Amino acid sequence: MRVGEHLNAALHAVFERTPDLYLLGEDVADPYGGAFKITRGLSTRFPGRVLTTPISENAITGVAAGLALSGDRAIVEIMFGDFAALAFDQVLNFASKSVSMYGTRVPMRMVVRCPVGGGRGYGPTHSQSLQKHFVGIPHLSLYELSPFHDCEAVLDEMLSLGEPCVLFEDKVLYTRPAGLAEPPFCLAVEGGVARVFLDGPPDCVIIAPGGLAHRAMAAMRSLLVEEEITCTLLVPSRLYPFDVAALDADLPVAHVFVVEESTGGGTWGAEVAHLLHRRHWDRLAGPVTLVHSAASIIPTAAHLEREVLVDESTIHRAIRETLRG
Repeated sequence: MRVGEHLNAALHAVFERTPDLYLLGEDVADPYGGAFKITRGLSTRFPGRVLTTPISENAITGVAAGLALSGDRAIVEIMFGDFAALAFDQVLNFASKSVSMYGTRVPMRMVVRCPVGGGRGYGPTHSQSLQKHFVGIPHLSLYELSPFHDCEAVLDEMLSLGEPCVLFEDKVLYTRPAGLAEPPFCLAVEGGVARVFLDGPPDCVIIAPGGLAHRAMAAMRSLLVEEEITCTLLVPSRLYPFDVAALDADLPVAHVFVVEESTGGGTWGAEVAHLLHRRHWDRLAGPVTLVHSAASIIPTAAHLEREVLVDESTIHRAIRETLRG
């Protein structure tokens, strides 16, 4: 099963047993089923609960927050995550604050789904990774779609937290196989963290969100074959608040790399590095290495896009230079 099909099946399952759940978004109803077909079949199977809206990211996020404030549950699909910036006011100033600003804790069960990332030639305004702009907002939890985690369990977790969540979904994942780590690597998922590993202690650990997993695994393979460097990859489902203690079984090791597709500066990776430094500084060989895309807009042309975005070679080079000098 592909990751996109897995997410679609998870939405069907959650809708089946959650009668107060609604979904809003542009062109999400059948027969279109959303720009990436993630909502295919939902409006036919659950009429009146899956609503196609005009282009109105701020408005539909506000409606979802109103539904959550009234005790219902809501999912919003932002067609391209870049336009979550238009809904930022509703997320920051209404939904997240509504959890606690009325003098008592108010359950706000809503999820904003954001397809993000480049690699598909959509150009500067449809290819960004905006995770870093949402890090650090009280009562707002951030998750990222992963090829290794159970989508239904992740949706259940987000809708049960009682506070708004954003689910970032790297678009390149939708057509990739779900739940696989090709040999010689092994896969284990525990406590919300997927671990891709070889037997024996690794030379380094890579921490990356789900959208970077396949690029990190490709780099792990080339590093093993060409440099005899062994890596363990850790993929957390929940990006923020980040549970650094969940990584204790695999840390410390001498070298840790955090990889993300955003441009550098005030990033999720910097938050992870800060937490790791506080917890493990005296046992690390050096500062955690951050790996980002180039500080650039994301071009449309494929050969120019490849020069900007983090890929297998970017990760390979950062690890080889750090470990081999």
